[in-house]
Amino acid sequence: MDMDLLNLLLVAGGTLALPILAFAASFFFWPSALIKVYYWYWRRTLGMQVRYADCGGYRFCYSVRGKPGTRPSVLLLHGFSAHKDLWLSVVKFLPKHLHLLCVDMPGHGGTTRTCTDDYSIQGQVRRLHQFVESIRLNKKPFHLVGSSMGGSVAGVYAACYPTHIFGLTLICPAGLRCPAESRFVKQLQALQRAGVSQGIPLIPSTPQEMDDMLQLCSYVRFKIPQQILQGLVDARLPHNDFYREVFMKIVGEDSRHCLHDHMHQITAPLQVIWGKQDQVMDVSGAAVLVEAVPGCQVELLENCGHSVVMERPRKTAKLIMDFICAQQGIDSTSSKKLS
Repeated sequence: MDMDLLNLLLVAGGTLALPILAFAASFFFWPSALIKVYYWYWRRTLGMQVRYADCGGYRFCYSVRGKPGTRPSVLLLHGFSAHKDLWLSVVKFLPKHLHLLCVDMPGHGGTTRTCTDDYSIQGQVRRLHQFVESIRLNKKPFHLVGSSMGGSVAGVYAACYPTHIFGLTLICPAGLRCPAESRFVKQLQALQRAGVSQGIPLIPSTPQEMDDMLQLCSYVRFKIPQQILQGLVDARLPHNDFYREVFMKIVGEDSRHCLHDHMHQITAPLQVIWGKQDQVMDVSGAAVLVEAVPGCQVELLENCGHSVVMERPRKTAKLIMDFICAQQGIDSTSSKKLS
């Protein structure tokens, strides 16, 4: 073989080998870094741009796509110990020209975390109001979507600031007095009786605990490699003390049933999406909202747990868009043609 050709092949092979070796090294030795790259790549692919909003020394981190148009802007609120990128799987199936905003909740992700902030549901509602006003999102009514803890915050926000809200979608929301107790609630009660403050199922500190949490939150049984589980734990460990602080706030007397206490004040069109096999927030909570809020529309998803956004992203996106279009009197089959 000609030496020049051989050298070319070796160089080409080395060039290809470098990213492969880098990926392999990240997978085995720095899985948490690989997860960050994964989210960065997904945001870039979907056209989501990360931005910051400063409010008197407090900074919100959020991602955005599109500009305000004929349809209302859509603001999405994630759940406890998550971050704005939770919504990327749903964003993938939403119209590209829809004005979308995914914000890191107070103290989460890239949003400011302070030891003096109020992380109760009401405290988070006040912070969210700051964010909405700082980016002038309330220039016209917007559609608000919240999942789990974010659902409780979204519902209370809609009750407190009704003129801001075009429509409201709550996905397996926390903060209700559910007629039936979930597996998660029973676990918490057992911990409380035993006088144990550690071992909260939603705050894992080992790969096994992470796997247990994923099984608790999902009906679909994901088979996740040990290295990825370790990466997920590594990414969370530095924040676990903060997560415990927030958790104790949102399950405290002032926040535990905050959505329940405010639901009668919700005047915006309400959509509720719930996984029938939810083991974190019992699906019986949907009936509570139907009884309290006139015209409430409920979608119960078969073979789906608490992580509706991750388990059924395409269905979630379709339900949200159908609901928005119905409120506007638009045929959802033509919704993709509108900006």
